[in-house]
Amino acid sequence: MASVAAVIADATRARMLSYLLAGDYASAGELARAASVTPATASGHLGKLMAAELLVCEQRGRHRYYRLADDEVAHALEAVALIAERRTHTATWANPTRQRLRFARCCYGHLAGQLGVELFSQLLSKEWLAPVSDGYLLTAHGKAALDAMGFAVDGMDQAKPSTPTRVAYRCLDWSERRDHMAGKLPKALLAHCLQQGWLRRHDGERALEVTPLGRKHLAGLLPSVNAL
Repeated sequence: MASVAAVIADATRARMLSYLLAGDYASAGELARAASVTPATASGHLGKLMAAELLVCEQRGRHRYYRLADDEVAHALEAVALIAERRTHTATWANPTRQRLRFARCCYGHLAGQLGVELFSQLLSKEWLAPVSDGYLLTAHGKAALDAMGFAVDGMDQAKPSTPTRVAYRCLDWSERRDHMAGKLPKALLAHCLQQGWLRRHDGERALEVTPLGRKHLAGLLPSVNAL
């Protein structure tokens, strides 16, 4: 625990890890700019993060791209952020500069923030999800309803499978301190919203913007899409 904590504790490496929490790959140059250091300095820090198995790297031609190693690393970083803001949480998230990030953001490939929490709450209240020991299944009713709304969730409904496999599980939300969803289903839902142009990301940002088209298609499921 101490060795991993020491790697995360450096401010430069913490900024790099935070930048990668959206779940995307980033080049060394992008991470250097995010951490406000030179490429040479960034290279040394990336080496330490790789050695600690917090990052993985993919070679594409002459370039190398980095991302968080897995969901466990992302959840651990969010947990550290929650602890760090225990005394300042209310004031920090009341700041107007954080409202876009709080409303909707990408958390390692799934929807987080107020919209993410609301999505999970709605799927539970409508009984589109069914609990299993380690998370949730998508019910046949839930799949039919999401299909009718235009979501692509083929192969995820497992109302009575012989060996149930979760498609979603709880993830404590950084800003809301309530649960949103992580897992296969929420990743597919966010990917669909981005592909359809219902949600939009800006380069270098985790915050998500609801488009006019998204307000039209998502309002029935997520009334809060019209909040900002």
